[in-house]
Amino acid sequence: MSVESIKAKQLIVDEIKEKLEKAQSAVIIDYIGTTVEEANDIRKKLREANVDYTVYKNTLIARAIEGTAYEPLKEVLHGPTALAVSFDDAVAPARVLNGCIKETKKMAFKAGVVEGTYFDAAGIQSIADLPSRDELIAKFMGSIQSPVGKLVRTFQAIADAQGAPAGEAAAE
Repeated sequence: MSVESIKAKQLIVDEIKEKLEKAQSAVIIDYIGTTVEEANDIRKKLREANVDYTVYKNTLIARAIEGTAYEPLKEVLHGPTALAVSFDDAVAPARVLNGCIKETKKMAFKAGVVEGTYFDAAGIQSIADLPSRDELIAKFMGSIQSPVGKLVRTFQAIADAQGAPAGEAAAE
């Protein structure tokens, strides 16, 4: 093996380490069976969600994760492997990839680490099925809005019955 080859591999290991140091989560996926067009579409969707998606050699990932919270991922590093890393939204890789899996009927979760905790394929699937942060906020806001809306309508009904504007009925 040439010195250049060793240096090139070390650069890739360092790149993986750097990504994982900044990551909130990393998901390992088996991408077997995807066409080039499907792979490009997957990359586009992940990029839109600010998720880094790269295919690496298993041996290089294994070297990069030694001694880190990601080390348990070593057990799934066999066969075709892609690494999806998120720096902002810990569940984004699982959620976006889950949509791609459902769409293409190809690929499979192998495992992942989310906020420092290792999850097997079933665990990552459970995380992927969680609603997004925006969906949770919308549901929460909807649950708050419903009683407030009912209160406003009640005051309006009282005001209408008394013949006064709603603001005056609420002040009384």
